[in-house]
Amino acid sequence: MHRPPFLLACAGVLLVGCTSFGPVTTPQAPRDPATLSLARSVGDIALTPAAWPSGTWWNNFHDPQLDALIEEALAHSPTLAMADARARKALAQSGITDAARMPSLGASAQINGIQLPEGMAGSKVGGKLNVADVLMLSLKFSPDLWGQSRHRWEAAVDAAHAAEVDAQAARITLAANLTRTYITLAQAFDLQDAAQAEVARTAAALRLSERRRQAGIDNGIAVDTKRSAAATAVQQAQLAQLRIDALRNALATLVGADPDRGLAITRPQLAQPALAIPSELSSDLLARRADIVAARWRVEAAQRGIDASRAAFYPSLNLSAIVGLVSGGLSDLFSSKALLLNGGPALSLPIFEGGLLRSQLRGSEADHVLAVASYNQTLLVAIREVADAVQSARALDAQIASANEARTAAASAHAQVEQRFRAGLATRLDVLAAEQPLLQLDQLLAGLRAQRRTASVDLDQALGGGFAPATSIQTASR
Repeated sequence: MHRPPFLLACAGVLLVGCTSFGPVTTPQAPRDPATLSLARSVGDIALTPAAWPSGTWWNNFHDPQLDALIEEALAHSPTLAMADARARKALAQSGITDAARMPSLGASAQINGIQLPEGMAGSKVGGKLNVADVLMLSLKFSPDLWGQSRHRWEAAVDAAHAAEVDAQAARITLAANLTRTYITLAQAFDLQDAAQAEVARTAAALRLSERRRQAGIDNGIAVDTKRSAAATAVQQAQLAQLRIDALRNALATLVGADPDRGLAITRPQLAQPALAIPSELSSDLLARRADIVAARWRVEAAQRGIDASRAAFYPSLNLSAIVGLVSGGLSDLFSSKALLLNGGPALSLPIFEGGLLRSQLRGSEADHVLAVASYNQTLLVAIREVADAVQSARALDAQIASANEARTAAASAHAQVEQRFRAGLATRLDVLAAEQPLLQLDQLLAGLRAQRRTASVDLDQALGGGFAPATSIQTASR
């Protein structure tokens, strides 16, 4: 019995002949979030440990209708159903990869018939149908000597983690987009108010101008100018209503409903949340942003891919066994003469594969570089989005203060003109003319307030939107 020494010698030859990795790419390191800072960029904005948004950050707008719409969207939106399905598929894929690491046992039963030509097999065997009954158990197992299967499984688990985080990110994005649309709807109502007030103002001015023409005070040019302004104001009011209808339809789609659902959406009543950012921003942002967490999981998956590609260079061991019963008739099937045994270990090593394994390794290394670069870029975008939202909100606060100051002055001028009108020192046209700057400033303020509320949404989303990593997927053991 010289087979064991012979097999050991063969194994030694195979091990010595392992294909070389070739040059190994220097691993790329993900950037440490603690190295990023925006303290100087945000200036004097309040820093507080309590500034991280909660999972229901939209409650800060104190609008029950908005709260209900987001709750409805989170329950019925098709986009979330798609994101959840992708997460379940990734989890299933990790289960498939895990199952491939395990032994497989199968059973089969068949009736097999064969007839060989008499001229080839002779008269004793050929020329007649031979039937065999077969019962068989087959066992297959490939021991993971170098961790290739384990690394593939770990990569699949990491990808499942990323997909699950993506599903949570989709919820945050949906809530943010719905809130932005709702804010725009509030602005549309404010603009409709200003447009309707302008319709009333220009209509009154047109009537006065027509009376003045009849009295010989004004000419046709003045009347036509007022008529053009009145028609323009009506058009703006119509556009405002069209905008409201379109935004209601958009909100209905976001909550996963038909346009009739949008008709039930009433005028928003939004508060303005205070502005603050967390004091431990750089060190905690990594765990607060779903896109950063997902990107980090993809870095881990890419690293496992490199490990699996390297393990493919080593010999593989396959164990197989077949235990069966084969007989020409059922009466003899369970006798000792019907026993069939086959199996044993098989050791294999890729010796020449045209550079396939090296190319696979280079591809895995490139995937890792891409994943790290994507992670670093996501981190930079995240910190930039926080800075953009804070700077935008701060600038808008200053613009709103200036616009309010201008409106106060315009309101004072309008009040003085009305006093002069009551005293007989000014005409009604003077009063209507003084009202125009007020309406223009109301439109400006509506836009600035909407932008300021949107900046609050941007900041909440940039700070993670209340993201908390889920624990439904178990971390792969390393």
